[in-house]
Amino acid sequence: MSTPTASPQPSGDILIAQDGPIATVTLNNPERRNAISVAMWQALIAFARSTHERPDFRVVIIRGAGRQAFSGGADITGFAAARSGSSNARAYDDLVEEACVAIEAMRCPSIALIHGPCVGAGSSVAASCDMRMASTGSFFAVPAARLGLGYDPRGIARFLRVFGQPAASEVLFTAERFPAERAAALGAVAEVAPPDEIEARTLARAKRIASNAPITVAAAKAAVRAHALCDAKLLDDAMRLYEQADASEDYAEGRAAFLEKREPQFKGR
Repeated sequence: MSTPTASPQPSGDILIAQDGPIATVTLNNPERRNAISVAMWQALIAFARSTHERPDFRVVIIRGAGRQAFSGGADITGFAAARSGSSNARAYDDLVEEACVAIEAMRCPSIALIHGPCVGAGSSVAASCDMRMASTGSFFAVPAARLGLGYDPRGIARFLRVFGQPAASEVLFTAERFPAERAAALGAVAEVAPPDEIEARTLARAKRIASNAPITVAAAKAAVRAHALCDAKLLDDAMRLYEQADASEDYAEGRAAFLEKREPQFKGR
């Protein structure tokens, strides 16, 4: 296994590391429980969009620095300027939504690795990922109702898709903690395990995905997203990827590996 290398992004406090086909994005603001600043939102957008030019990335893991928290939410220290007045608030919410959509639109699958609190805007990031893995004791929360803060209906739609209407309503109306164990029972979290185990299990799941045919996985992700959003254009994109997979060298490799009783070596072409 190669040794991951990390480099801070000049446009925001996130770290990016690559280990073979797996990229890990770390929300790096531990002094504020990995709260997400404006610069960090901008950096997330830039990274997510860059993945379309990185076929070497087959899976992206998003996590918070350390094990204290996935994210305590938006960094409210900048709210006086960034979210004062309705027009600024809408511009800020547009930035958050742009980041979440960019994460959802990545060609390769994404996994949120959650330790501890996953709050507010942090919950939106986690909900934008294709799956979530969480340590025992971690939880989701949206405290907008305790702050008198309007919550973007686009973000609420995302919670509905991931958690379902009853759970999303509970989280939004009560502003109370929603344990990862309950989310797992709903299928919103793929697995819950002790903190000392969840990172290895997340990496194992990421490696399993990365070992599969990238075009087939991308086609499946595109189709899932298209149907979840009822988006005809996205469905057209999924159809093109589906046809590309059937005509790919990887399909020939998969058939040969099956007949030869060996592990396939997919190239993504």
